[in-house]
Amino acid sequence: MVKGNRFGIGPVETPTTGTRRSRDLGPMGVAVRESAASAQEASDALVEQRRQNAADAREFRAARDEGRVLVRLPVGEIEVDQLPRDRLDLEGIAESDDMEELKASIRERGQREPIEVYLSNSGRYQLKKGWRRLTALRQLHAESQDERFACAIARVTTPDADRADLYVDMVEENVIRQDLSFAEMAQIALALAADPQAGVGDPDAAVARLYRSLHKVKRSYIRSFVALMAAVGEDLPFPKAVPRDLGVDVARKLGDGLEIPRSRLAACASVEEQNDLLRGLVQGAARPVDVRAAAAPTARQKYEFRVGDTKVTARNGEFRIRAACDYSGIERTVLERAVRAFQDALSRKE
Repeated sequence: MVKGNRFGIGPVETPTTGTRRSRDLGPMGVAVRESAASAQEASDALVEQRRQNAADAREFRAARDEGRVLVRLPVGEIEVDQLPRDRLDLEGIAESDDMEELKASIRERGQREPIEVYLSNSGRYQLKKGWRRLTALRQLHAESQDERFACAIARVTTPDADRADLYVDMVEENVIRQDLSFAEMAQIALALAADPQAGVGDPDAAVARLYRSLHKVKRSYIRSFVALMAAVGEDLPFPKAVPRDLGVDVARKLGDGLEIPRSRLAACASVEEQNDLLRGLVQGAARPVDVRAAAAPTARQKYEFRVGDTKVTARNGEFRIRAACDYSGIERTVLERAVRAFQDALSRKE
């Protein structure tokens, strides 16, 4: 019994100085705090993801505009009519042995190098670079109907504000590879000068614009061929076969007033006949050199001509016929008779 309290109840003990009531979170508080922290982390991650997506989108658009993005385009949706090509005799190139070799490579290994296209004002894809690759894919698809060749791997660029830059981009690759003849380089310079949308107007200025990366001596050779092609280009049957020095000599004589008999030049049936005629004119000969006295063609020289719709290629040890005919469907005996008749005709000529 506690003294001083008649009811026998002692005083309530107060907590000692310095102790505090426990404020530990209960299960619900812990759950709420963890949920809030998780929500904050998710929000931060979402903000960072959106920032990264925006940066990636800007980078992609820049890469696409600069032609660093490759896409697959159906070969039938790519047009080639807005720029003159930097190749002469496109039909001959399309049917050449080099084209067959390119097709064999694509057939075996696929398209290794992309072509380059741009969107025209009409919204159509126009070819800038890669005419041979596009042609090879089109031929392969037409021959086999294989879907591997239905699309071309391409860079898509925005059209240049300066149309002359389209010409520069087109020839740049082939010039670097030294894959264009002087006649072809001269012809595209003439095309640029004649293009009213390019605003160049002068062949000399066109040469300077297209081939500014070349040595000035080589640009001088190209200007000589510009003079030659401007004078007789349409009547020059084998322009790519004109040697550099001969072309320069003819251009110099043209500047001195030389007149070339264009009809006689256009009638030349071989490279040798054409070049011998030009040499005779340069040397002041009264008549062209007799090509029958020229040396026999070497194994690397070839002649091409057409008989109706049939294209014939003749070279040392080879005579090739290309026509829209399935020769595999003709009986062997018929083909043998045709070959014997061909051989007999040659023998009678000899």
